Amino acid sequence: MPRTKAHPGTRVLDAVASLKLTIACLVCLMVLVVACTLAQVRMGTLGAVTAYIRSAVVWWHLPGMGLRLPVFPGGLTVGVVLLINLIVAQGRRLEASWRKSGLWLVHAGLILLFVGEFISGARQVEMQLPIEEGQTVAFLESPRDLELAITDVTDPARDQVHGIPEALLSHENLIAVPGTPLSIKVSRYYQNADLSRRADADPISLATAGVGTSLAVRELPPVSRDDERDLRAVFIEPIAAGKSYGTWLVSNGLGAPQTFIDEGRTYTLSLRQRREYLPYSLTLKKFSHDIYPGTDIPKNFSSLVHLSNPARGEERDVLISMNQPLRYAGKAFYQASFGKNDTLSILQVVENPGWLLPYISCVLVAAGLVLHFALSLGRSLRRRQPALIPAGA
Repeated sequence: MPRTKAHPGTRVLDAVASLKLTIACLVCLMVLVVACTLAQVRMGTLGAVTAYIRSAVVWWHLPGMGLRLPVFPGGLTVGVVLLINLIVAQGRRLEASWRKSGLWLVHAGLILLFVGEFISGARQVEMQLPIEEGQTVAFLESPRDLELAITDVTDPARDQVHGIPEALLSHENLIAVPGTPLSIKVSRYYQNADLSRRADADPISLATAGVGTSLAVRELPPVSRDDERDLRAVFIEPIAAGKSYGTWLVSNGLGAPQTFIDEGRTYTLSLRQRREYLPYSLTLKKFSHDIYPGTDIPKNFSSLVHLSNPARGEERDVLISMNQPLRYAGKAFYQASFGKNDTLSILQVVENPGWLLPYISCVLVAAGLVLHFALSLGRSLRRRQPALIPAGA
């Protein structure tokens, strides 16, 4: 009899669920991991992960031409294909029976692991909370993103802070400051720059007010090492009701805010780490830096903090150590670093909606493997049992 041709849809599903596609995706992931590891030398960890693991396509930048070509699927593409492959394979290849229940759990755990990674890549936010002993802090700081802070300090009892994200400063445009009569005109933006005292041979500064009038700004290439930070420099012009207050240089390399007055109200300008304000506060009561006796080898870092949340009526002390984070209101506070002769504690604060999924995934995979092994062992032992001989035979 002639072989019946499979329906085109069936052939597509078989191709998507094929083991060859699974192996191809795993090989691509291994290539991406190796390439990402090598690229960290010139791009840094974050840059390499973004370019290779969390991108849809890996691009090759043609030297000196300003062009780029797609050369390899990125981790996002490979992950989506592998996730679809696992889902379709689970429905196409796995028998819906008790004896295959272990493999169903393993596949479900792997699928959940990929879903958790997608959620983490898209929604995870990392901030820092530097706090000194005796200090009370109610905001977090981004370790990488900056903002232009325009602060109304007219009222000595309460500052009104208005933040403009750095992304809006990277283009020459006019930005309205909500809640104020001010607008900010961006004249020039430097991703990384060197600031030095202006000499007679240097060109005239773009700044007409503030400390920028005495400084020379020289553009530098962006840094790539994880332990280095770009020194941003932006020339801005505050405008209110058509009146200009001059051109100012703001930078995260300047120590103190700069001040101007509009219609009796005093404003300060500063380029600082982007902040996220919290509805609660933390007070560092004591930071401990323990070492092994007779050595300088660190044994443990811990911060004893007081958590205050008047809205919930919470007042309690919490010990945060290297292996014991504080999980509160959707955020996890980890002990990350310290400084200032052990009086400054730096907490890493992570907000990840999918933080629990990898743990559930590991439990499902482990339970699936144990169940599959137990069922296979039971079937093997039953096959080896000798046939019962009837009595009196």
